[in-house]
Amino acid sequence: MELFKNTNYDFLGKKWPFIGLSLLLTAAGLVSLAVNGGPRYGIDFRGGALMYLKFAEKPPVDKIRATIGAKIPIDVQEVTSSPNEIIIGTEVKSDAALNAARRQMVESLEATFNTGGGKLDLNNRGANALADRLREPLQKASVALSDQQVLDLAKAITQYRDTPPRSGLIRNVDELSSVSGVTPQILNVLKQEVYPAPFTVRQTEVVGPKIGGDLRRQAVWAVLYALGGMLVYIAFRFEWIYGLAAVIAVFHDTIITIGLFSMFHKEISLTVVAALLTLVGYSMNDTIVIFDRVRENLKLSRREPLEQIVNRSVNQTLSRTVLTSGLTFLTAISLFLFGGQVLNGFSFALVVGIIVGTYSSVFIASPIVIFWHKFADKRRSSPSTKTDEPVRKSTVKVK
Repeated sequence: MELFKNTNYDFLGKKWPFIGLSLLLTAAGLVSLAVNGGPRYGIDFRGGALMYLKFAEKPPVDKIRATIGAKIPIDVQEVTSSPNEIIIGTEVKSDAALNAARRQMVESLEATFNTGGGKLDLNNRGANALADRLREPLQKASVALSDQQVLDLAKAITQYRDTPPRSGLIRNVDELSSVSGVTPQILNVLKQEVYPAPFTVRQTEVVGPKIGGDLRRQAVWAVLYALGGMLVYIAFRFEWIYGLAAVIAVFHDTIITIGLFSMFHKEISLTVVAALLTLVGYSMNDTIVIFDRVRENLKLSRREPLEQIVNRSVNQTLSRTVLTSGLTFLTAISLFLFGGQVLNGFSFALVVGIIVGTYSSVFIASPIVIFWHKFADKRRSSPSTKTDEPVRKSTVKVK
């Protein structure tokens, strides 16, 4: 499928506005990183605990900050993609403090929102705890159930609670009347023994500080190894300046993406590193396609100026670039808009990286190759390097 046929756009004639934009974004990102003391790492890299909470009503963020923040330093974020959800995060410096921090967060939440007066929290307890709480009251109420039957009843209640649309949050004990096996007599016992807290802990993530530091170092080395391997491959496949130009363009994409993460105060997690590695390969592939077409055109038009050959090569690959980049961008923007908080950083990196990576292949990598050959031609034609042999303009090695 070819969207554009026989186009002749002067892409390289428009390179300076894009180079200026790249310099501006790079400078802004580096300034932001310097002001913020580096990237904002997620729990994966710095170590700590994350607790995902869902509330029945709009969560009282200020109240949560005041009660838990009085004991341990926390960061509370509202999840914009999911109503009534928040994320509580805390950073710890030792493995011993990790469990204590998690316990303090849970205890503070229970103390703040405990309206049961000694009853069992139905939304934040498992089947075993519920069965233990109900066993004796059911016997006193003359409900003839064996220990296994009580446990099965508790499992049926927690399964009902965790099934959408409730997703772990029961708002009223009367809702349990629809659970199989819950008779009016059992429902009365439940009302006396349990209460539904106005929140539920949906997920808890815990990473030790040592593991976080190891993951951070491994992520940096993974990106550097990927760039180094691609530099060697392209230098062997084309010419060393092509490999250097491609790596500079990919490094440019990575720096701008990380800078935008800093400017928008977004965390860099393991999923973001996965997105960055994906972008390294994606941008490099886009650049290689253009360079491969340049090599083919050099074989056909050896005496044509290199800038015209590169321009024609970009035009010839324009349909492929628009199709692949456009469809990938639509997928990434869908993930960003509808993927939820967990995929937000990953999809943001993809959206930014696809845009920056696409134009860097044309307006960053290609001009670097042209600048180098112009510089090489100028050196060869200078008085200090002149010989009796004629020098052909833009002598480019073709493999």
